[in-house]
Amino acid sequence: MRGSFRATMQTRTPTIAFRRWMVAILPSERQGRSRCDKLRTRMNPPTASADPTAVRVALWRALHVEADPPPHVFEDGIGLQLAAPEDGWRNRPDMNVAYIRPFIASIVARARFVEDLVAEEFARGVSQYVILGAGLDTFAQRRPELASRLHIYEIDKPGAQVWKRRRLVDLGYGVPERLHLVPVDFESGASWRESLNASGFDAREPAVVVSTGVSMYLTQDAIEATLRQGALLARGSTFAMTFLLPIEMADADVRPGLEMAVKGARASGTPFISFFTPDAMLNLARQAGFRGVRHVSAANLAERYFAGRTDGLRPPTNSEEFLVATP
Repeated sequence: MRGSFRATMQTRTPTIAFRRWMVAILPSERQGRSRCDKLRTRMNPPTASADPTAVRVALWRALHVEADPPPHVFEDGIGLQLAAPEDGWRNRPDMNVAYIRPFIASIVARARFVEDLVAEEFARGVSQYVILGAGLDTFAQRRPELASRLHIYEIDKPGAQVWKRRRLVDLGYGVPERLHLVPVDFESGASWRESLNASGFDAREPAVVVSTGVSMYLTQDAIEATLRQGALLARGSTFAMTFLLPIEMADADVRPGLEMAVKGARASGTPFISFFTPDAMLNLARQAGFRGVRHVSAANLAERYFAGRTDGLRPPTNSEEFLVATP
């Protein structure tokens, strides 16, 4: 279905990974969790491990530096250190550069855009940076000159946060005072906003809040709830979120790859369930209460970060793109 609004919603029972996000932002879901569910979570604490998708993103960032000629759009060798993949990881099917190169370009473009946005907002006086679903983000380690003057809040699952804290210590980076690893036990019904505030976040002050690579796993209700919470941020804040366009809108040469990604996500139990046209996403943000909204397309990112390259590297058009909104 095309038009000003397109978002797929499915009535299947949500997967555990999806429910973790949905429970975090929908009060009705939190209230509906049973005591048995909460007791089960306490009796079976989450395993301290990194999310496989987050590891893949870190490895793709590393492959960009290894496989593509300079200038590099984004350089992140620390993520590879954190991931510490097994020998031969470059031979994995999902690391086949010839096949995944456009998607690597998309990953590094969105990472560069977010960090440029943070730097721009810091220059305006914003000193709080929140990452929803932080994964193996390494901003605090790679950009110490900026990170030392920001309060950075990385929100992720408790097991992932335990694992990351351990890895940072083992590698000698440690966890500085201004880096807040905020564990949110989604399965017990915890709220990420409540956990964020409890970690020292000042809701009265502006912040940059980002969410990349998450919205495609959420229902429209969950996305709308996230946007409403973003619209309640202090004046002067910026909320940036990526969203996936309908696959039929993608360039023909990358559409098969996207279709395979959708099938792979479904097979792994974390299906892509939401796709939006840019107009639909902008409308949702306005309805949520944002005063300023804009769409940053893959073409915009290509022009900004890939212009003049002779190696053909560029993110796929009409694939994963940005909503940038201000309350």
